[in-house]
Amino acid sequence: MTAIRQDAWTADDDLILAEVTLRHIREGSTQLAAFEEVGEKIGRTSAACGFRWNSCVRKKYEAAIQLAKAQRQKRNFLKKQPLGAQVASIVLNEGEEVTLKSEMITEDSLSMDMVIRYLRQWRNNYQDISRHMKHMEKELQDKEEQCNRLRQENEQLSRQVNAVQTDYRTVNDDYKALIQIMDRARRLAILSEEEEDTKTRFRMDANGNLERIE
Repeated sequence: MTAIRQDAWTADDDLILAEVTLRHIREGSTQLAAFEEVGEKIGRTSAACGFRWNSCVRKKYEAAIQLAKAQRQKRNFLKKQPLGAQVASIVLNEGEEVTLKSEMITEDSLSMDMVIRYLRQWRNNYQDISRHMKHMEKELQDKEEQCNRLRQENEQLSRQVNAVQTDYRTVNDDYKALIQIMDRARRLAILSEEEEDTKTRFRMDANGNLERIE
């Protein structure tokens, strides 16, 4: 058994309540049936859904309610008409809808011209849809080609970045090695100078003897 929610109504809850209730109005069902369906979907009682609809949500959908009622009336009217009247009510002549006058239109009174106009209208609509589909397919193909080009450019840039990173590591390693060589040479030079300073020096006196130079 679904637990009954006690939390506050959310925008999604209100939207579900509105959509289901408007659908039931269009189809000629009752609002009570709509509230029961909504309650099962969102885990609330039908009474809570009805109270929410009448106190808050209904005010936001007055225009949609009137449209749903008009669609319900038209739906019920067409159901009572014979097949010929239903077909005649379809858009036949360049967007103009055939008006159902007081006289009854039956299958026998449905002329061949009306059928031909209907088929032509259907063909034109089909051609429009086909052209639109071809246009969409062309756009999709162009987008795919663009994605492929961008993918190839990205792969090329990635390879270039990898090459630059490799060159950088090589140069960096060479620079570190050069620094180490220069540091070693500097230390050797300092040691050589120190050794030179510490060497004992001698000179020969007038008698031919060596004497130490301090």
